[in-house]
Amino acid sequence: MKRIATFILLSLILLLWSSCRKELDFETKSGGLAFSKDTVYLDTVFTNIGSSTYNLKVYNRSDDDISIPSVRLALGESSEYRLNVDGVAGKEFQNVEILANDSMYVFVETTIDINNLPNTNGEFLYTDEIEFGIGTNMQTVDLVTLVKDAHFIYPDRDNTTGVIETLTLNVGGEQVESDIQGRYLLPEELTFTNEKPYVVYGFAAVPNGETLTINAGTRVHFHADSGLLVSEGASLHINGELSNDEELLENEVILEGDRLEPSFSEVPGQWGTIWLFEGSVNNTINYTTIKNASVGILSDGNPDEANDKLTITNSQIYNSSNYGILGRNTSILAENLVINNTGLTSFAGTLGGKYNFTHCTITNYWSNSFRQFPALLLNNFQESSDGTLFLADLTEANFNNCIIYGNDNPEFLLDEVSDNDVSFNFKFTNSLLRFEDPTNSFNTANYNFNDTSKYEGNIFNDDPAFLNAQNNQMRIGEGSAAINLGDVTFAAQVPEDISGENRTTAPDAGAYQYIGE
Repeated sequence: MKRIATFILLSLILLLWSSCRKELDFETKSGGLAFSKDTVYLDTVFTNIGSSTYNLKVYNRSDDDISIPSVRLALGESSEYRLNVDGVAGKEFQNVEILANDSMYVFVETTIDINNLPNTNGEFLYTDEIEFGIGTNMQTVDLVTLVKDAHFIYPDRDNTTGVIETLTLNVGGEQVESDIQGRYLLPEELTFTNEKPYVVYGFAAVPNGETLTINAGTRVHFHADSGLLVSEGASLHINGELSNDEELLENEVILEGDRLEPSFSEVPGQWGTIWLFEGSVNNTINYTTIKNASVGILSDGNPDEANDKLTITNSQIYNSSNYGILGRNTSILAENLVINNTGLTSFAGTLGGKYNFTHCTITNYWSNSFRQFPALLLNNFQESSDGTLFLADLTEANFNNCIIYGNDNPEFLLDEVSDNDVSFNFKFTNSLLRFEDPTNSFNTANYNFNDTSKYEGNIFNDDPAFLNAQNNQMRIGEGSAAINLGDVTFAAQVPEDISGENRTTAPDAGAYQYIGE
């Protein structure tokens, strides 16, 4: 027993000696490090909005354990960057150890107030360096961030309770306190210009009787769960124009999330919706890109307006996590509209309504998750939580010279509840449609493709040959079944495609006219 105790004691002494020896063996050294990159680009951020966290990997490729005497930001405590080294946050670190042939991570992030920077002119390139070591062997890695100024629109917060302002809405003639965080726009905020971007927190609401005008070239960015709400008696006019550069879209109005890093550029569901509230009127959207929302546009009510509740032309809606456009007993006129990549349905006209789509590309090539619904859905009912069905007329739903397609099958669903008191009127004309029914599951009159009152001049299931549908490049290519499919009468109503190409003599179906490779 005594021998065992002595052995354990000696083992503990050896272990402690070896641990101390290992710490003492770290060689203090400047220089000789390798880095995963020589510059860390933190991409573009808006003033006072925190960046993502970026990482830098630091390698010790020698056979010796080393201790870096100093790792610090060159601008010291005044730097707008923040570091995290081995789980410790700060701006300067002493005696940072790396084992032989090992590595460590340095994490970098920033939040910058552009008002504290000189000569901004709307944006500023902010830089600093991470210094490794001291003296003549010191090594550096550059840090670079482009900071953009913006107009910020956000609800008030009670400094005592922390409660954020919410909207009061007119519902059925009554003022109702909602739980929607946001505020009504002030008179001086009712025109958005392209001078600098807009960043919206919560819902920016257009007051009754007012019009929000968004000029060509304007960029509007929404924080999570934020959006626009056009209230009763109010209007939204988005006045984008045709751009010369299809990548820059310099004249188009773009509405998207407020994360500017490239990794967020195509991420669905980053913000809420453009909500055309029941009673809003005369809403027009032209040359606009709406991307990465939960619902691109939510349009409620007013199906019988002499002027459609929403007229949307020459526009694109991409990467909506739920719906591209959700219409609920509403009226929409659409021309040269492209909708693609949505988690549920690209266009849903529900609880009836009135819809006229000409030269539109309504597709869904969603690949982020399993998709239960087709690219296009029409129905004439709404079901309450207790199972009660509310019915309404689908007065008309016309799709002329359109493409309705996707990576599932079928890609349109006509979900009618039959009732002699409500109508269900629709027609597809000179359109390229994806619909196959090998199990004869849709054996109803609505799917009688020989009925010329509902279907006329269409082509089914042939390849539209999109340039790259997964990446929302929806031009049609050589060999597309959409080429020359359009009817010249409808083309005369929309004589130019979404890119300004004339289509009157030999129109193709969809928003894009084929112009060659």
